[in-house]
Amino acid sequence: MSAVADHGFKELGAAFGRVPVTEDPIADLFAMALTCRRQARENPHLYDLMFGLSTRATYRPLPDTDRRLSGHSQAFREAHAHVTAACERLVRSGRIERQEPEAIAAQLWSYVHGYITLELAEHFVEFDDAVTQVLLPMGVNFTVGLGDKRERAEASHGAGARLYDSIVQGR
Repeated sequence: MSAVADHGFKELGAAFGRVPVTEDPIADLFAMALTCRRQARENPHLYDLMFGLSTRATYRPLPDTDRRLSGHSQAFREAHAHVTAACERLVRSGRIERQEPEAIAAQLWSYVHGYITLELAEHFVEFDDAVTQVLLPMGVNFTVGLGDKRERAEASHGAGARLYDSIVQGR
């Protein structure tokens, strides 16, 4: 099961690697969030295994090991390095208050995966477009909370959505 989870993280890392690095780290991070969402939606059972989830009562961390399936493997660290690198660029950009990039990456990882988990469990069915109505505003609020200006955060998230669309169209 660890090898399968690692395969999923390698695929996620490769997908993150296809997101171009632009001058706007917030746009890049939102494109990565949408990329992660796509990976999860295309293979929800693998996503559950990778993150030790059981939204469909399927996979849980192995009880006979002190090692979680995610968070410790080299494949996870390589995929997550893309997120951390973008957070480092964000800190260097001066758009947010100075913080540890690793902490920002962990916070970002938490809100993105929280959204994905709830979406996969069909908690957003009442929304016409949960990405536009929930994920995008949550991302804007997150970056404003870090210190960015709301108008700039909104523009960056829109740019990130367009960047993601260009990646998907080029598949």
